[in-house]
Amino acid sequence: MALALLFSGQGAQKVGMGKSLYDQSPAARAVFDEADRVLGWSLTKLCFEGPDTELTQTKVCQPALFVHGMAVLAALKEAGKLPEVKYALGLSLGEITAYTAAGVFDFGTGLRVVAERGRLMQVACEQSKGGMAAIVGEERAKVAELCKEFDIEAANFNAPGQIIVSGDKTKVDAAVAAAKERGWKKVVPLNVAGAYHSRLMEPARAAFAEFLKTVPFAAPKYTVFTNTTGQAISQPDDLRAALVKQVVSSVLWEDCMRSASAAGATEYWELGVGGVLAGLVRRIDKSWPAKSYSEFADLSA
Repeated sequence: MALALLFSGQGAQKVGMGKSLYDQSPAARAVFDEADRVLGWSLTKLCFEGPDTELTQTKVCQPALFVHGMAVLAALKEAGKLPEVKYALGLSLGEITAYTAAGVFDFGTGLRVVAERGRLMQVACEQSKGGMAAIVGEERAKVAELCKEFDIEAANFNAPGQIIVSGDKTKVDAAVAAAKERGWKKVVPLNVAGAYHSRLMEPARAAFAEFLKTVPFAAPKYTVFTNTTGQAISQPDDLRAALVKQVVSSVLWEDCMRSASAAGATEYWELGVGGVLAGLVRRIDKSWPAKSYSEFADLSA
């Protein structure tokens, strides 16, 4: 088996995430406790108790999903359930989790990086009026034409026929209305705080670039892939540049998955909430084995 680890993106969070890990795995508990110490506020309390309105804030849910992913990883290692890992991939903020799992930086550094990313993106959301929508069942080229027509951007290519568009809210709304008029199968506005992975995130990208100049990056011990190109990436300077660009560029998740498969990955383990990524694996290729690990009970499944 050539194992690839998958780490969640924003939107997967839910109140109660990681509580059973904290209660039953000393290694996972140490991850959550260290996170509270590094951040200087109780992320653990918001993960376990909410309220949902606070947990879903960009500045909270990004570090929450990072910490949860690393806690699942620690619990698997502690239980002796983690085979040799060859590849690590993450969706959007999950790319930072993947890099941390691969040793690009230590846990505390990775947490500070994702917390600053979330904070800057939240500020960018509050300074603009952005929106996003999911388009299901359409070709990339057709969606690209719609984006060009309405001056919006494709934010995520998650799986065949599952594309997310992003941009100024009035423009996204106009594109949604037009797509429905044209008889497109499924176009759904998303309940989000802003236009992630679009040019409305440019203030966050610029400030994040400055922040990352002070952060040391190491070469990864697993093969990692960047959302910006869907390709493997290994040089520290390239990893840094990819994380900066990723704030405003499309997330090429399907491309990342296909690149991992082409590189030799034979099994995918999602370390995250809700099984979203395992579901995308099956949408991309039903023959690829995928499991999802979120809570303590999953470790013995």
